[in-house]
Amino acid sequence: MTSRRTLLKGALAVPLAPVAARSPALEALSLPAPTGPYPVGLRTVHLTDPARADPWVGGAREVMLTVLYPAAGVRGCPRATQLTPAEARKFAELAPRIHPGLPSEGTVDWGAVRTHGRIGAPPLPGRRPVLLYSPGGGDCRALGSSLAEDLASHGRTVVLVDHPGDASQVELPTGLRTTVLMGPPDPATFRTMIDTRVADLRLVLDRLPRLLPEASGIGIYGHSAGGTAAVYAAVRASRVKAVANLEGYLDVAAVPDTGRPLLLFRTDGFSAGADRIDSSWRGVPGERAVLRDANHWAFTDYAALVPHLAATGLVTAEARAALVGSGDPTCTIAAVRRRLDRFFARHLP
Repeated sequence: MTSRRTLLKGALAVPLAPVAARSPALEALSLPAPTGPYPVGLRTVHLTDPARADPWVGGAREVMLTVLYPAAGVRGCPRATQLTPAEARKFAELAPRIHPGLPSEGTVDWGAVRTHGRIGAPPLPGRRPVLLYSPGGGDCRALGSSLAEDLASHGRTVVLVDHPGDASQVELPTGLRTTVLMGPPDPATFRTMIDTRVADLRLVLDRLPRLLPEASGIGIYGHSAGGTAAVYAAVRASRVKAVANLEGYLDVAAVPDTGRPLLLFRTDGFSAGADRIDSSWRGVPGERAVLRDANHWAFTDYAALVPHLAATGLVTAEARAALVGSGDPTCTIAAVRRRLDRFFARHLP
């Protein structure tokens, strides 16, 4: 049992079960390879904040991280699965409830999806920018793997942050936590979620000097509620030099003009939240971009996974459009990667 007094704990052994021969009833999925010149290493980290109570279950707040980085070499280092075996079993149950339209339990082998991160690979020497990522509400950090791997393959360290309690599922040393969200949160729950995420991100920022002493500059990006949290976490964090908000609302509080580069990136298909995006982004200074023929979850690994499931008949055309849009997934993924890479290359060289 992990001590609640532990402040920083790194776990290099991500559970990685061999991919067994699958039943014909289970659909296998894969993620697109990163495009940068460097292979990608991976490790996981467990943080505990004994000074802060978890708002969902009580006790000291715990956070799980995946650290992706350019590797000096990956020989003999296995590729990590996107989800641990326990997470994959729970995600198969929760997925169609969190995102209606995803396949029912027993049709997709979520545990067989592998990332391109190599467990325990030696990092490339030298200093480099560090990016923190906060996922959307109800999503786990692993669903941001593809974009993060691509950013890391271009010479950055990327830290995926899980937020236990609203993440669909996250395996902690103390056990498996599942989401409290089963549908859009009410205003009070949303505020608690954002406040908790902001505190989680600031915890990671505080620990970065010990966790990643090679950091030459820090940026934050996030999707949906993670984009909201990214903007507010950076408000009083002078160390953060650039922020990218991928379709997150900004109506929790006023967003001051800090002079810090801010990317406001949205899709053209998110009709359910368009009015709130319009009103909450109005007057916020920043670089703006629109992802065409796309919908809200096109900023995540669903951009690759959902079109494949639709092509095999496990997701309807309507559900695909509601989740990621109807655009060519290759073009969508490339557009998101290119925009984020160029934004952070300009402001965190």
